[in-house]
Amino acid sequence: MSAAPCVLWFRQDLRLSDNPALAAAAATGSPVIPVYIWAPEEEGNWPPGGAGRWWLHQSLKKLAADLEALGSRLCLRRGPSLAALRELASESGAEAVFWNRRYEPAVLQRDLSIKESLKKGGLRAESFNAALLFEPWEIKTQTEKPYQVFTPFWKSCLKKSGQIPALLPSARFQTLLRKLPSLRLEEFELEPKIDWAQGLREAWRPGEAGARQELERFLEILRDYPKARDFPDRIGTSRLSPHLHFGEISPRQIWHEIQNRAIQDRRGGVQQAAEVFLRELGWREFAHHLLFHFPHTAEEALRPEFQHFPWKSDPTALRAWQRGKTGYPIVDAGMRELWRTGWMHNRVRMIAA
Repeated sequence: MSAAPCVLWFRQDLRLSDNPALAAAAATGSPVIPVYIWAPEEEGNWPPGGAGRWWLHQSLKKLAADLEALGSRLCLRRGPSLAALRELASESGAEAVFWNRRYEPAVLQRDLSIKESLKKGGLRAESFNAALLFEPWEIKTQTEKPYQVFTPFWKSCLKKSGQIPALLPSARFQTLLRKLPSLRLEEFELEPKIDWAQGLREAWRPGEAGARQELERFLEILRDYPKARDFPDRIGTSRLSPHLHFGEISPRQIWHEIQNRAIQDRRGGVQQAAEVFLRELGWREFAHHLLFHFPHTAEEALRPEFQHFPWKSDPTALRAWQRGKTGYPIVDAGMRELWRTGWMHNRVRMIAA
């Protein structure tokens, strides 16, 4: 057990429950320094957009309040991330940095470089899986290659489903008694200067508690999911995608809750509904699997022959589509829903795309 503090670097894992990096930091017995570093320039060609920035502001605010309730404090810094972590370690005397992994190409390369640099500087640096049921390298074909087709990929995942770890409880940890310099959340300027976010505020409750509330709502209608998900005019889906994106809930939490509900609720159709929904969670896993093994798919087609797919360039039609003014009611309704809430129903997405 070390008396020196350790740094817990929050990223897209903005929760206290089932958080492997937090559990590892707490297990050291040392004071834990939670930090979030705002560095959108390190996201490559995919920095957060306006709706994502709005959500991040609300989620960080909720996370800070949850930490304060435990007697801790969320330290806010600006990037570059490596410089910010080094500076924080120097100020606090920290000897270790813990974080949960991300898998986007630019961020993945950055994190590998940061881990190597921190270790060379004498710091302990460890990362964990908090975002996926399986690491992208854990699921392979019989020839030890990555999958490129969903169905065999998901069958392979299901064969390994018994290896999905149990949930980690909310960790209790030592806090640093002295305050370290921190920016105010408002200094990140995440919220829009012209307030267009009223629809987002009405539609969502960002944060770990909001994610939990959304999951509990969905569990009550799980039995109806296979049919209800096909109707965009009702709330028949989980609406957990933004909460998953920001790590306010883990896929493991969702997996175990859905499985438990299927076991406890013996009414006809519940088991089938659970299987249908978990398959959708599998599509999220598959997307990460492809992005990890084929990083070019962030901007190019997976299959080379589709690089020559004919596209029509029509700026006027594109503008009409973006504004929900194509004249096709279901397409326009979906685009207006996206403008209003930052989200579009899955079935409408298929049509609008």
